[in-house]
This record gives sequence, C-alpha cells and structure tokens, in this order.
Amino acid sequence: MIKVGIDITSLIYDRGVSRYTSNLVESLLTQPDITLYLYGSSLRQNKILKSHAKQLSNDHKNCKVRIQKFPPSMLTWLWKFRINSIKKQLPQIDLFHSWDWLQPPDKDLPLVSTVHDLAMLKYSKTAHPKVLKMHQESWKILKQRKAHLIAVSRSTKNDLVELLDFDPSLIHVIYEALPSQTQDASEQMSDQKYQQIKKQLKLDKPYLFFIGTREPRKNLKRLINAWKPLAKDCQLIIAGEKGWDKTSKKAQQAPEGLRFLGKVGNPELSVLYGEAKMLVYPSLYEGFGLPILESFYHGTPVVTSNVSSMPEVAGNAAELIDPNSVEDIRKGIEKILNENKEAQQKRLKQMIIRLQLFNWDKVAKQTIKVYQKAFQS
Repeated sequence: MIKVGIDITSLIYDRGVSRYTSNLVESLLTQPDITLYLYGSSLRQNKILKSHAKQLSNDHKNCKVRIQKFPPSMLTWLWKFRINSIKKQLPQIDLFHSWDWLQPPDKDLPLVSTVHDLAMLKYSKTAHPKVLKMHQESWKILKQRKAHLIAVSRSTKNDLVELLDFDPSLIHVIYEALPSQTQDASEQMSDQKYQQIKKQLKLDKPYLFFIGTREPRKNLKRLINAWKPLAKDCQLIIAGEKGWDKTSKKAQQAPEGLRFLGKVGNPELSVLYGEAKMLVYPSLYEGFGLPILESFYHGTPVVTSNVSSMPEVAGNAAELIDPNSVEDIRKGIEKILNENKEAQQKRLKQMIIRLQLFNWDKVAKQTIKVYQKAFQS
C-alpha cells in the first residue's frame, strides 16, 4: 500500500489545474493499494479549501486530510528555510505529489509534480513577473531533486526537455481527460433549464464559439479577422475571463455579431457548446487543450491548431489549421460550415471515438505507476 501526499491547494483557484486536481484525486481514490493524504494551505480561503477536501475525501477510509492556514507568501518563506516540512505534517507518506507552483522543503522525500504547460516561459512578456519567478524557482527545485514529472502532453514534455533541460527519462506523459464537472453539468440539466439559459444568453442566431482566458497566445485577433467575412452568416461568441488581451476593443470596429460573454458557469458552458456551429480554437500554444474534448463531448465540431499539443488531443476528429494564417483559419471554418450530412456523421463518429481514448481511470492507473517509480528510485 503506497501512501501518497498530494497538494490540493489549487482547488481554490477554479481553473484548469483545479479541475485536473479534483478529478485526479477522485479517480485515485477508486484505485486499490493506495492511500491519499490531501494537503493544502490557505488563509483567506481556508474554509473553502477544507470544504473541497471534505467533498473529495467523502468518508473514504483510504483518504486523510491536512489543511493549514498559511497564505502562499508565508508558506513560501517557511519552506525556503525548511520549516513546516511535509514529513512533519504527514509523517506516514512515502512520497509527495506537488503542483508546479510551490515545492516542499523535504529533500529526502520522493517528489512527483504535474506540469501542465510552459506558457509563461514561452510568452514571458505577458506573464506577471512575480508568478514567473515563482515558477522558475519551482522548476529549479524539481530539477535539483530529480523529481519525476507528469507532463499532460508530448508537447509539454518536449518543452521541459528543450527549454528547461529536464532529464527526459524522468518525464512521463499522461494525458488529461474530460472533467466530471463537464459531464455532470450536462446530465443534470433539465430541458427547461437548458431553454432558459439559451434564452438568457440570446442564442437565437448561428454562431462560432471560443472559450478561454483572453491572452495573446489564444490568437483571438486572427480568429476575429478570419470570422469577419462570415459575419453575415453567423456570430462569434467569445467566453472566458478577461486576461491581458486587447481584443475586446476590436468589438467597436468589428461587424455586428462579435460578443464577449466573460467567465461563464458549467451549465452555461454546456449550452454554449451544445448550440454552437463549431468550436474555433486557433491557439498558438496549449499544454493540453481541454476545450477540444469538451466540444467533442457535446457533439460539436472543432477547428483547432496544428501546433503544440492540439493535434495530440484532436487527432483526426478536428479540422487542423495553421494558427498563424487568417486565411487558413477561415478555410477550416468554411469547410465545416459547408459539410454535407454524410461528412457530419463521419466527423461525429470520429469525435466519439477520440473522446473515449481519454479517461480518468487510465490517468489514475498511469499516475500510480509514476508514484511507484519515484518511490523505488
């Protein structure tokens, strides 16, 4: 029985890494021969973190919880001077699974960490200096301690080797899967609620859909320019948090039909995927590209980039385009818009098959193998 401590602090941030962590923990708890010790630390959101931990542990006999009240800045200081070690908090564990924001001070404790992407290194000009510095320090510690890394795509593994010179033998590619939150939102929604959200969001015209935090690497400027000639036939709806991208200003010059919804909840997202003509996701760089799987789940065609991790996720089920070419993005959109019923059915079958390749049970089993390798080494 291997005993694993895992950092769940990311759950309070409600981002992609949060969904990864919660789904991984839920899946690991269904596996035999493993005991999980959930660790986290937060001052302002301590009650929320404890609530998340309680929901995950849910009276599992093979799950223990240790939540502290240190804010990230204090924990960083403590761990820098090797105070408040994980081994003192969780003396039973055989190894610790961290996230790539902060690493524990225990040099004698086997360490596993998941790296989702190196976006802030590849696009350092758009990264907050403090956040970038934190990650750089984290990467440095992971390399020094010969940690085993989980990369969520081959693309991310290649970046770790090429940009940070990590030992490739210590990097294990384990793909993510469709979050349970996506499936739950769809399955639990009544027809009445669906129609209510559809009316509330004014989804009464054909539209192309994009979801993601608005930042330069998401390539929204080219997406909007590719859409403009098609504006008479369909709207372009962009959902997601406002980052440091200036595309919202283009709405003033763009044809009518460009809509920015901001951050939306899971029920709204379910309807937006379900009603869209397609997801257009021409990102310049992704560690994984979860919206591709979400769109497949809702039976909605996808146009996405032929670079980075996106071909790994999409396979032959999406229309792959050159994200640096406005014309190529437009051609991909037009191809799907003009597909006949036979082509649509073929694409739907490909999406279903592709989606089945990614599942959390597989993720959990592969992750446990990494734990065993880290412990043995």
